[in-house]
Amino acid sequence: MTTAVEPENTAPESRNQLSLGTDAARQLATTTKSVPQMQGISSRWLLRVLPWVQVSAGTYRVNRRLSYTVGNGIVEFLSTGTDIRVIPAELGELPCLRGFEEPSVLQALADGCVQRQYAAGEALVERGRPADEIFLIAHGKLTKKGTGKYGDETLLATLADGAFFGERVPLEPDAEWDFTVRAVTRCTVLALPLRTFQEIAERSPELRAHLADFASRPAPPANARGEADIAVASGHEGEPVIPGTYVEYELRPREYELSVAQTVLRMHTRVADLYNEPMNQLEQQLRLTVEALRERQEHEMINNPDFGLLANADLGQRIHTRSGPPTPDDLDELLSRRRKTEYLLAHPRAIAAFGRECSERGLYPQAVEVLGHPVRSWRGVPLLSCNKIPVSESGTSSVIAMRTGEKDEGVVGLHQTGIPDEYQPSLNVRFMGIDEHAVSSYLVSAYYSVAILVPDALGVLEDVETGS
Repeated sequence: MTTAVEPENTAPESRNQLSLGTDAARQLATTTKSVPQMQGISSRWLLRVLPWVQVSAGTYRVNRRLSYTVGNGIVEFLSTGTDIRVIPAELGELPCLRGFEEPSVLQALADGCVQRQYAAGEALVERGRPADEIFLIAHGKLTKKGTGKYGDETLLATLADGAFFGERVPLEPDAEWDFTVRAVTRCTVLALPLRTFQEIAERSPELRAHLADFASRPAPPANARGEADIAVASGHEGEPVIPGTYVEYELRPREYELSVAQTVLRMHTRVADLYNEPMNQLEQQLRLTVEALRERQEHEMINNPDFGLLANADLGQRIHTRSGPPTPDDLDELLSRRRKTEYLLAHPRAIAAFGRECSERGLYPQAVEVLGHPVRSWRGVPLLSCNKIPVSESGTSSVIAMRTGEKDEGVVGLHQTGIPDEYQPSLNVRFMGIDEHAVSSYLVSAYYSVAILVPDALGVLEDVETGS
């Protein structure tokens, strides 16, 4: 008995096929293909809206009027488990101890601080009570409230990590609190009792002399921003003596050196020789590499501890939310801190949180056009998305407000165009040779920085809750 044997390569379903199948036809066809796609490309609004200044010498010096502000005004702490201690040298941030450098005395003052916990809603000090302690805030958010002109309660400030109050207690031992400080969240503070401070001062002639000199020292004439005053006469009649004046400059102005983001792009020569049609392999590799460098550039301009916007915002331009999520009231206060705020930058989650707050209040902010794109705004100021602004593990972020340009004494980007082998402005690609494995290398470098010309050019709304 014999049986028919089918050919090995004949599929059962193809026995009755009347025409060429698509799978086979594709072997003779050229597919229509896209260039390589990259999910990590963001809008990079900061790089697009900043005015860029040519820094031919590689360094940009920011000359300012002399300012009498010293230190950053924030006290730092060390924590071991639940035990928190203030760094002794950080006590020099207190105005009455600024410039005092006796390590043993500062250590004694730090050891005299008492750690305390306060629950949300609990008062630390109350108006009219004796002011007999210095408070250093290690963690938490508090409100400082006083009495308005007509007897109503008014919010004076929101305090958070690193802030302090009661710094004049050693100079005014019989004073009373003229405000109330209440915890908004659970707080950890260090309190330095006046009695402890006085006992240490009795044992330290250096501390007593420093306090006496501080109390008797006249404050240098300055404007509301802390800059050395310029004497001007106005509203006078007759022939009074017109004051003479001059404008004092900072003797050690800040200088910004261009930073760099770099990578080495490698490609086998065989790939460039044999697989360069219909798309240039090197061009596509460079395109995606440059996109990654520009993403890193914007990240550094936001987060770099030396020149990044978040780390270099002035203390007086940092505010905290009143409740948690970013509300219209919070953004109004942020805008009020400077003239001509041009842009607001926030993480997309923070923008969504602000949108929820507006919706709850029945507010629907208008869209404005920026570089041909409609974006959300507040009070006419564009609210731009920036995913480089970090969101903490607890879901808090920041909102940046800024004025831009040299003419308006704002924030400016720094770069240098015309560099050798330039591929894009202030970005070059330099051939590094071919190694023994036939792999060619290209050094890709982007040079950049960012400068804040005057402190009020930039403001930050901190501790913005994105999940509320």
